[in-house]
Amino acid sequence: MTLRNALPTLALIVFTSLAMLGCGSGEPAADSASDEQAAGDAPIKIIATIGMLSDVVANVAGDRADVTLLVKPGVDPHLYSPTRSDIQRLLGADIVFMNGLKLEGRMDEALTSLAEAGTPVILAADQLDEAGLLGSDEYEDQFDPHVWMNPGLWRDVVEVVRDELIEFDPDGERIYRANAQTYIAQIDTLDAYADLVLDSVSESARVLISAHDAFQYFGDRFGYEVVGVQGISTEAEAGSTEIEALVDLIVERQIGAVFIESTVSDRNVQALIEGAKARGQDVIIGGELFSDAMGDEGTYEGTYVGMIDHNVTTIARALGGEAPARGLNGQLAETGE
Repeated sequence: MTLRNALPTLALIVFTSLAMLGCGSGEPAADSASDEQAAGDAPIKIIATIGMLSDVVANVAGDRADVTLLVKPGVDPHLYSPTRSDIQRLLGADIVFMNGLKLEGRMDEALTSLAEAGTPVILAADQLDEAGLLGSDEYEDQFDPHVWMNPGLWRDVVEVVRDELIEFDPDGERIYRANAQTYIAQIDTLDAYADLVLDSVSESARVLISAHDAFQYFGDRFGYEVVGVQGISTEAEAGSTEIEALVDLIVERQIGAVFIESTVSDRNVQALIEGAKARGQDVIIGGELFSDAMGDEGTYEGTYVGMIDHNVTTIARALGGEAPARGLNGQLAETGE
């Protein structure tokens, strides 16, 4: 089956699962059990450190919680330190969810103190099976924290969030299980879409060069060679030696597109383009990718599905693959459903 023939069928499948969530509206997953929450019960106050995790928590918790995002869109969680107002919000939370795996390094002290004071602080990615995690050449005995780049691993994070919410609030178990099931179905069909679209890129062109090393899980899942200008953490700057080595790679492999990221300066990527041009290789910016943060709140890209859909579609189109003009979301709109 060709990509063109497969996409409408896949879109209809995805629509079925997304319709229950408002299809990228950013609203929490609806569940018929929501009305089980007593009218007098105050919603649970939850804080999530990063947008991808906030999206999971909001969808699984539904109306039983008010979810606040700590690190806003466009902000790098590797470098983020909690402000005084953040500390006040954290102190008022009933439960806090963080990615873990050292992603929120500068928040560790504040979150550890919060946990010691009695507030549950859940390190979601730390609970994943280590067999599915990727090591880090940059940091000995640590794992790459960017697990959301593999929808299959992020599916497991949904289950972690579900189970932690059930433990914290057993009365909401039916709601949490139903909402998690709906959300997982959404991720599964997103994963199938991504696999189909990314497979349309020729094998020789499957090289993803971006501003920092956030896409190894993506590459591992979809069969792409991934190179970041900066390392896993954006704290370490790339030097001229690293830039020159990447320019060599671009010229030798005749790579035609590189990618900037929404939370990282584009200066290193621009240096790659200029260096390749000086060597006779024209390289374009293939687009802006969402790596450590989603898009603006209230937009399609401000949801986990929208973020990955955007990345997949942008990468495939820039590297010569076949993808809908407006991604999966546009494909759904064209069906008229």
